[in-house]
Amino acid sequence: MNDDQKSKGANKSLPLFYNDSFIVSFVIILLSSILLYFTFQFDIVPPILNRGIQPATFPKALLILIIFLTIITYLLSLKNSWKKQKKLPTSFYLTLSSFILFILISKFLDFFLGISILSIIVSFFWGEKRILYLLLVGIIFPLFVFIFFEVVLGLRFPAGIITNFYYS
Repeated sequence: MNDDQKSKGANKSLPLFYNDSFIVSFVIILLSSILLYFTFQFDIVPPILNRGIQPATFPKALLILIIFLTIITYLLSLKNSWKKQKKLPTSFYLTLSSFILFILISKFLDFFLGISILSIIVSFFWGEKRILYLLLVGIIFPLFVFIFFEVVLGLRFPAGIITNFYYS
């Protein structure tokens, strides 16, 4: 290709499957589809043993949601391409370390408390600085998750500092 073609932007757009957002989206959808296939291999639990929904229903719903959100993200990336970065932002590493803190808190103290602290820390690291909103996220999101698991799925949170007050 000569310099004249380069300056006019010739061959600037690559085929669809060379696009970074397509490759990432394709891998996520492929892995989710494979895992979704395996959820159809789960045994059906008899109704007498079933507490809430069937064990395969939640992973199926979660994987379908992941596929759906990946498609939306890909379509949005066609309109606004991803920003190229040489290294990962600091907030990525801070968020990753907060998941380790979440594991420790939820294992040794309380799962509900772990979700609360995780949601506050992640919101803070990704830019939210208003204390009132951080506290609301730390209370409302874990309550939503707790109600979803308790009422919709019929599953109990593991015993801990806060959940023992509710279950006793």
